[in-house]
Amino acid sequence: MIKFWKRRAEKGIITKNRVLEKQLEQIKKEIKQSVNKNFAGSLAIRMVDSGSCNACEAECNALANSYYDLERLGIYFVASPRHADVLLLSGVMTFNMTPHVKDAYEQIPAPKWVISLGDCPLMQAPFEASYAINAPAEKHLLIAHHIHGCPPSPLEIMQGLLEFLKKIETI
Repeated sequence: MIKFWKRRAEKGIITKNRVLEKQLEQIKKEIKQSVNKNFAGSLAIRMVDSGSCNACEAECNALANSYYDLERLGIYFVASPRHADVLLLSGVMTFNMTPHVKDAYEQIPAPKWVISLGDCPLMQAPFEASYAINAPAEKHLLIAHHIHGCPPSPLEIMQGLLEFLKKIETI
């Protein structure tokens, strides 16, 4: 045990990835600036699962922990589409969820955007022959931005949100 503490005192904490930490801090800084500039400091996101395995939702839940802490950057997940600026769509567009997704989209006040999350909203194969699937999602909604991954990590989601924010700045 003494060897462990001696090594720890000499080297310090070595579990941190310093490159990742710097990258994350830069992304956080840019997100906060963009949200302040374009959304008066508060971007509300309504997440809708249109038929997923919930892996994307689990990664989005991680965005609320103290390491990523999106709320500190001005991005909030809201329960009602009437309070949202953005619809975050995950999952394969199922037949049963299609009207509910469209209804949620209609309830979002203008201007509104749709961000698809994960590979499922773009996916059609192997489900194109299924009666239960209405994929891809872009057939039903205008997708402003897509975040790739299955599931995307919290860092990839943050990078995707930053790309979206930069994209709408140019509009």
